[in-house]
Amino acid sequence: MSKRVVVTGLGTVNPVGKDIKEFWDGLKAGKIGIGPLTKFDASEFPVKIAGEIKDFDPSVRIDKKEARKMALFTQYAVYAAKEAFDDSGLSEGNYDSNRVGVVLGNGIGGFEVIEEGITRLNDRGPAGVPPMSVPKMIDNEGPANVAISLGFHGPCSVISTACASATDAVGQAMMMIKSGMADCIFTGGMEAAITPFGIAGFAKIQALSTKNDSPETACRPFDKDRDGFIMGEGAGILVLEELEHAKKRNAPIYAEIVGYGATCDAGHLTAPDPEGIGAARSMAVALESAGLKPEDIDYINAHGTSTPTNDPIETKAIKKAFGDHAYKLKISSTKSMTAHMVGGAGGVEAIVCVLAIKDSFMPGTMNLDNPEEGCDLDFLAGAGKEAPVRAALSDSLGFGGHNASIIFKKYED
Repeated sequence: MSKRVVVTGLGTVNPVGKDIKEFWDGLKAGKIGIGPLTKFDASEFPVKIAGEIKDFDPSVRIDKKEARKMALFTQYAVYAAKEAFDDSGLSEGNYDSNRVGVVLGNGIGGFEVIEEGITRLNDRGPAGVPPMSVPKMIDNEGPANVAISLGFHGPCSVISTACASATDAVGQAMMMIKSGMADCIFTGGMEAAITPFGIAGFAKIQALSTKNDSPETACRPFDKDRDGFIMGEGAGILVLEELEHAKKRNAPIYAEIVGYGATCDAGHLTAPDPEGIGAARSMAVALESAGLKPEDIDYINAHGTSTPTNDPIETKAIKKAFGDHAYKLKISSTKSMTAHMVGGAGGVEAIVCVLAIKDSFMPGTMNLDNPEEGCDLDFLAGAGKEAPVRAALSDSLGFGGHNASIIFKKYED
């Protein structure tokens, strides 16, 4: 009999909240975590807005000396993982550390570390490069530091598939538990790319919104007036656990993860397949692996980036995957509140799906005032909706043609 995998812990830090309660309360209230960019002087940049985490103090959960050895994306990962650990009820004696792993998604790594290192190299020569530059900047240091901080000796890896990274990480973590490689895996994703190079690079390819005069209304998924995504930052961590292991220790169970699909468009470096064929196939594969029919899904947390290219193509993909049921689905893009956390987005959005199932509430899509032609599904414009959620799908599309979909459903013994 196939092993079942459940969600037993959650942790996050993102522009809407620095813990699960603040985040979920914020989403329910339609709180928008997007504002003027303050991390550096953006006066000469075409983009002057971002989804920043304000007043972040890593010492709340991380030793100050250890935090100094971490890039910001790693601090976010460890910070959220420690909340997830506490939330899960894992404690000495009720798990085997050799059977607990970490699989996280990250798209970029320590941009701020790279920028500082290159600046010092240019200004002072090789001797000026900070000694911890390489250990801090590489993306595997996120999961490695989570494992070090919490003492986990199971499989530990990073998945890097651009904006699909965290969703792929969650899906692959589920498969690892099902295969018997681990009893429990901390998974999700993290990102911290609000840096001069990060903003300038994405702006150069016209991916970012330039609605600088109105930050709170700049992110407009599926709306006619959208003009690009808003860079966000943060981490979302889920504790996935083999069901019998969770039951043995009387763990809290939020939901069951049942499906995962992943495909590649194999077409364009930055644009999705114009007909959404790869994204649709990813959702269809997830449904098949879950043993569910399209009509079993009540809610989709869409990729919904607010870019001119993504939104109509993603809408096509949902219609292809779900047929007539697409028009009965409730769909939202919480990026309209959190901004786009790139490699970390899928982790936070997986948490949204889990909480939607647990609390029977689906967050809305902010700033959707005039839907784009063809974007004619129920995107929960404005306020969210209270209703039972039997099963929810989270969908992520990344540069390079990466598509990933995961499905959670209400846990039933």
